[in-house]
Amino acid sequence: MVYDFYIKLVSITINLYIFVENIAIMEKLQEKFYKKIGLTETKFVRSIISEINWEARLIGITGARGVGKTTLLLQYIKLNLMHDIHSTLYVSLDNIWFSDHKLSDLVDMFVKKGGKWIFLDEVHKYPQWSIEIKNIYDDFPELKIVFTGSSLLEILNARADLSRRAVIYSMQGLSFREYLNMQMGTDFEILKLNDIIEQHFSISKEVVGKIKPLQHFSDYLKWGYYPFFNEQVELFSGRLEEVINMILEVELPLLRGVDIFYVKKLKQLLLIISESAPFVPNITKLSERIGINRQTLLTYLFYMNEAHLLYSIYKDADGISLLQKPDKLFLENTNLMYTLKGAEMDLGNMRETFFANQLQYKHQLEYADKSDFFVDRKFTFEVGGKRKGKKQIVNIADAYIVADDIEFGVGNKIPLWLFGFLY
Repeated sequence: MVYDFYIKLVSITINLYIFVENIAIMEKLQEKFYKKIGLTETKFVRSIISEINWEARLIGITGARGVGKTTLLLQYIKLNLMHDIHSTLYVSLDNIWFSDHKLSDLVDMFVKKGGKWIFLDEVHKYPQWSIEIKNIYDDFPELKIVFTGSSLLEILNARADLSRRAVIYSMQGLSFREYLNMQMGTDFEILKLNDIIEQHFSISKEVVGKIKPLQHFSDYLKWGYYPFFNEQVELFSGRLEEVINMILEVELPLLRGVDIFYVKKLKQLLLIISESAPFVPNITKLSERIGINRQTLLTYLFYMNEAHLLYSIYKDADGISLLQKPDKLFLENTNLMYTLKGAEMDLGNMRETFFANQLQYKHQLEYADKSDFFVDRKFTFEVGGKRKGKKQIVNIADAYIVADDIEFGVGNKIPLWLFGFLY
């Protein structure tokens, strides 16, 4: 009898200790969250914030490392949930607490305290995160969950588990328009492609009346795509190089089974693409040059597209397969080009990379035999410098010259920088 009482007392004591410890942990996580909210600026907010259906019960936001996903979450909370802040929690799953605690336990405790919104950052740092989030979604129907992941490959792996539950959004780096708004305090709005084509002169006139776009364009191409440039520009290239190395040295071997022996060769491949004229790959010659067999090379190119290091153009963008040969290859954005090669890169390649990067987010791009790009299966675009002629687009319907180093266009000649206003 005394023994049973003793056992019960010990059990109560342990449970009380666990309860007190859990409350302390919750308070620490909330304290960190409140500090982050206090430091979050809302002067500039990414346009994607208005495109997300925040009423959905499970939202996923994907995007390459450094494009601003964490800031987006904190800004949404600060702008929309401060009235209910005690029912809201933001946590990063790379917090050391999760090394020996379960996410589901935290959520259970949070919901019991009246939790309604939970924002989970860096989910790919948490083992089997997709299964646990799926279970949380099913077990706590009163809770809204938003998660982000910097590892695009990890998110792609998990989409099958969450496909019937999660609404997934993809987040790009800054457009040229967003960069100007962030740096200059302007309020330029998103343009539709048809408006740029049909009204480019009047739109350019309005923009040039407020700022000189060409004065800022070269800086954007060098370091304006990733918002972390705003912290310390002089450290930008080093930080972006770390992102590249993380993808090549850790994520691709871990999540796609890339042989670590080939990582150096993949870096060599990125350099080749960055320094070349718009790169039309001869896969056989390229595989010989870097020492990877043809099939493996095609597979690795596909993986680097998934990881947003490369962007491939195909003659037919429907039903792209793992071993399909790309018709043209680019680095995913111009900041990668400058970080890898600096002034040695090809200028024509840089122009086409910018154009492809800004359009591919919301439009379909395909390879064209007689010009540079075929867009939305309707428009033909030839990209070049300010003296670019119209020879390549003669007798082609809906065809346009996209010219660098001009403020205004005439007729079917449109300034390159203006295509940076599409998102």
